[in-house]
Amino acid sequence: MKLLRTILILLLTCHIQNGMSQDEIYRMELGGGVGGSFYLGDANSKPFAHLGAMGSVVARYIFNPRMAIKGNLAIGHISGETDTYFPKDANSENISGGEPGYASFKRNVIDFGAQFEFNFWGYGIGRGFEGYSRITPYMLLGAGLTIAPKPVDTNVGFNIPVGVGVKFKLKHRWNIGLEWSVRFTTTDGLDVSNTNGVILNDPYGVQSAGFKNKDCYSFTMLSVTYDLFPKCINCNNIKYVY
Repeated sequence: MKLLRTILILLLTCHIQNGMSQDEIYRMELGGGVGGSFYLGDANSKPFAHLGAMGSVVARYIFNPRMAIKGNLAIGHISGETDTYFPKDANSENISGGEPGYASFKRNVIDFGAQFEFNFWGYGIGRGFEGYSRITPYMLLGAGLTIAPKPVDTNVGFNIPVGVGVKFKLKHRWNIGLEWSVRFTTTDGLDVSNTNGVILNDPYGVQSAGFKNKDCYSFTMLSVTYDLFPKCINCNNIKYVY
């Protein structure tokens, strides 16, 4: 009993000290982000055109001051309109008949994925981060799943996110970030037209193969995260040198 009591006292003391310390290294970040989204494909070729809103839940596992894995669950609104006027019963095997007009669409996309992040500078402040920076640019690469629900047809495909961003340590446990990424998908069905009766399927006659002529979309996100799950610096003998 005396040994158990001693262990409990030591654990409680360590917990109180960790809770009070401002010199902790944390395992994870959790937060959210908001921003804008746009689509690139058969119905739009101009970046940041037809801009819609997006929001995301963000979780980041921190390996060290230069490397992390970020997971996200995001939803964004995308839309587009073709530059070409399609007449009724157009003479093309890629376009079915319908009322004349410009093909356009609007829909939401749900994005679930993970990205590896590499910080250009060592990121962090406080004990264990001496000589590092509270601000750093970074790049990301990952994999994810895209789900585009109705109103037309539910469409599902894989995506490869590629992007860049910048992080800033606002306070000891608070982080803000600005990130721009493009999700390259394996589907060509995000831009199914829901107006004018035109089915938008390779309207310019460019055949799809692999990632060629497939749809993609972009997120520009401002995020806020909070550090969680501190590591014990002395117990783990943590000395960051990178």
